[in-house]
Amino acid sequence: MGLARRLITCLVLGAQLLAGGGCATAPAETRFEFTEIIMGVEATIVLFAPAESPARDAARAAFDRMIALEAIMTDYRVDSELMRLGRAKPGPVAVSDDLFRVLDRARAYSQASDGAFDVTVGPAVSLWRAAGRTGERPDAVALAEARRRIGWRKIALDPRARTVTLEGEDMRLDLGGIGKGFAVDEAVAVLRDAGVTRCLVDLGGDIGAAAPPPGKRGWRIAVATPDPAGPPVVLSLARAAVATSAGSVQHVVVDGVRYSHIVDPRTGLGLTAVRSVTVIAADATAADALASAVSVLGAEAGLPLIERQPAAAALVETRSGGRWTRITSGRFPGGR
Repeated sequence: MGLARRLITCLVLGAQLLAGGGCATAPAETRFEFTEIIMGVEATIVLFAPAESPARDAARAAFDRMIALEAIMTDYRVDSELMRLGRAKPGPVAVSDDLFRVLDRARAYSQASDGAFDVTVGPAVSLWRAAGRTGERPDAVALAEARRRIGWRKIALDPRARTVTLEGEDMRLDLGGIGKGFAVDEAVAVLRDAGVTRCLVDLGGDIGAAAPPPGKRGWRIAVATPDPAGPPVVLSLARAAVATSAGSVQHVVVDGVRYSHIVDPRTGLGLTAVRSVTVIAADATAADALASAVSVLGAEAGLPLIERQPAAAALVETRSGGRWTRITSGRFPGGR
């Protein structure tokens, strides 16, 4: 998930997307930036602190939090908690608080999007990953079998016991459409607990912003849009988040048809529409999941979903006939 990139200073975002933005700060605060590779992407933390040592310690704690979450949520490691859950015997399985919370959020967005977002899509995702290596479309029988194993209603959560029950056979969960956003939110929380109130976390384009830089109303974020001829999209973010889902970045071409790495859980097929979706939301978990859902739904069905979400806004860019079109939700800065 995520192509929204570079951050510099500030602009002013719509009032409903910002929870305020005071400018007072201790005069001794200095800007620090730290970068690592986490979840296979570049993770950047920008923060303001009185000295380098506490800034470095806070950033280290935030990076470590994201690394720990990767070990829990990834489907690329057979020993991750997520993968162990998929191999567990039928019945309730006690899981960590982290895994339970991200699955709980995922289920809510699955319900809101009527299954356009669905973390049980793993069986189909595995087939399309293989297609990316071989250049061959997944076998029809294999796709039918994958679809049989997909369905967000097959996940039962018990908040009191903190257990997860997978009610289907041979299920495989994939948190690729929500995991980075969840990790960003947790990193921001770690920084806040360390006393860092002015910070921004960027995990491969999933961006979470706390209070703005000193003297500014927000963090300036330039969104990487796919249309080279289109006007730039620059946002100002404070106490909010943004994520971009772009199916054109990773894809495979089979018999002249371009299939995205983003899979429609309802069909098991990689998306063939070429579109980029940028979502602003109250937190990065929501922005990540909603960007994934709207990528599947498209603008016509996806923007009404965005309008129903508190403090959310979206930009949908679609290429058709060699031309790009932009459609925005009502709350998107500069939108209709």
